[in-house]
Amino acid sequence: MPTIYLIPCVLAEDATQTIPTYVIDAVKKCQVIFAENERTARRFLKAMDKTIVIDDYEWYAIHKAEAEQILQLKQKIKEDKNIAIISEAGCPGIADPGQILIAEAQKLNCTIKPLVGPNSILLALMASGMNGQQFEFVGYLPIDNGERIKRIKELELASQKNNSTKIFIETPYRNNPMMEALTKACADKTMLCVAANITANNEFIKTQPIANWKNKMPELHKQPAIFLLYAGQL
Repeated sequence: MPTIYLIPCVLAEDATQTIPTYVIDAVKKCQVIFAENERTARRFLKAMDKTIVIDDYEWYAIHKAEAEQILQLKQKIKEDKNIAIISEAGCPGIADPGQILIAEAQKLNCTIKPLVGPNSILLALMASGMNGQQFEFVGYLPIDNGERIKRIKELELASQKNNSTKIFIETPYRNNPMMEALTKACADKTMLCVAANITANNEFIKTQPIANWKNKMPELHKQPAIFLLYAGQL
């Protein structure tokens, strides 16, 4: 059976130093690439190693047509071809596409090789000073402001009750409204970590009580950011 390599991608385009060299060695063992975005995946691989001949690979898109993806994957596995899965940033299957393909490869008894690389969830948690023994990633919160505030309060209560860190993200152009909702919904003593542009030259990671954030909120519009909430005991 072929091997399925899960290829981590840079979080910041110029942060190629965050990708271990053995990742590119794995890509060179593959004949097929499934990518969330073929254009950026091609640019990423060329930035990592200019000797890679991009057009030597068979390229397939990771998209919403799940049945089509699975059929393509099955065919390439049947042809005994090693496959690389690359999402847009970070690690495939972790708050990024790829899980459906990986699940199918598991069913077919393929060897799955997850490779080391940057993941914003773990990097933010590492730098937050919050509870790394008990934490939960909850993805995106509701868009509606009322529903979002209700959800934030639920997360704050659950964090306090279970002594756990709650981690979530937002579409970059809605980051500022998210900050406003957090400062309105949470108690002053609740801790909030904001981690933006992780691994980039303008990386910003700061943890402080909600009361402090109210005094000076960062400008996060269109900045890739992740939020961590903790209402337990530090």
